Amino acid sequence: MLPEHLRIDAAAGRSKPVREALEVAREAHAGQIRSGSGGMPYIDHPVAVSELLSEHGYDGTVLTAALLHDVVEKSELSVDDVAKRFGESVAELVETLTDDEEVEPYERRKEEHRGRVAKAGGNALAIYGVDKLSNIRALRRAYASEGERAGEEFKAPLNVKERIWASDLEMLRREAPELPFLDDFEAELAKLHELRANRVPASPS
Repeated sequence: MLPEHLRIDAAAGRSKPVREALEVAREAHAGQIRSGSGGMPYIDHPVAVSELLSEHGYDGTVLTAALLHDVVEKSELSVDDVAKRFGESVAELVETLTDDEEVEPYERRKEEHRGRVAKAGGNALAIYGVDKLSNIRALRRAYASEGERAGEEFKAPLNVKERIWASDLEMLRREAPELPFLDDFEAELAKLHELRANRVPASPS
């Protein structure tokens, strides 16, 4: 099996929009580090999301939106910019997948976003679910080596993050039980919870 970056490059070679989205995402996320990932370059995240969706047979529109799903939050690009270059279907998905930073507090923002994605349905649910799966997987790997320090870059405590992800999984099970990666989502969340529960606190210095 090809490494992720080669597989997404192969997909980009077959699709001009995917190729252009990969270029735009790389530029938008240049120099950024993914929170709670143990120092992972940010671009690795949208690439991982797009790659997993590609493995499950999603089309070029979904892969393009997956590559771009964080650019509005994390760069100067707007939804209109995305629409002009990639079309309304991609832009609508990106807009749906973008957090509304004006909603406070944090848990209320995530609840609002979850409801918006549920209402959009279809491909938005698929990208949203894989996005969360990728986040949990990256955090679990970072936590295994760094412990609670892995969560210091987040806007909310890890207990809150776990609770939010559990609610995300519940929504996905209800709205799109046919999604092929939900068992992986549940397993990764359980692994993270077990890892945190079993970690021996460091002795005071």
